[in-house]
Amino acid sequence: MTIRRGQKEDMPAVLELIRELAIFEKEPDAVVITVADLERDGFGPQPLFETYVAEQNGEIIGMALFYYRYSTWKGKTIHLEDLIVKESHRGTGAGSALYAAVMEYAKSLGLRRVEWAVLDWNTPAINFYEKSGAKILETWRTVQMDEQGLTAFTATLKEKHLN
Repeated sequence: MTIRRGQKEDMPAVLELIRELAIFEKEPDAVVITVADLERDGFGPQPLFETYVAEQNGEIIGMALFYYRYSTWKGKTIHLEDLIVKESHRGTGAGSALYAAVMEYAKSLGLRRVEWAVLDWNTPAINFYEKSGAKILETWRTVQMDEQGLTAFTATLKEKHLN
């Protein structure tokens, strides 16, 4: 198995891994992104994300997708959006190797933080992260505004401006 930086031609396999992750996270219909989106957004003039892939015998069996954020307290950081290994290859060390690649990359850049979210029911991942030295922040809550919320919120803003 080798861990390497993801390339544009890897995006069909990356999308399949994203779909597998959505099924694992009990959201099988949530993925709307396409290969074209991944290719454009990850490999255009201003890439929005980077990837590492785990490859075995010419097959991509796992990936880690991350992007840069800026912390007013820490400066440039990495947000690890997803780390997934095909179900048939879990337990092979691919996930640990991908995780290590992202952490080593962050350290090589002199970054002060890598952050990500984990579902509260994903006990194996939580245990792995804690064992690695990561802290699970119990007092912070993830906040999201989904597409429907954005539409409703901006519509109320328009109404306020019209009145």
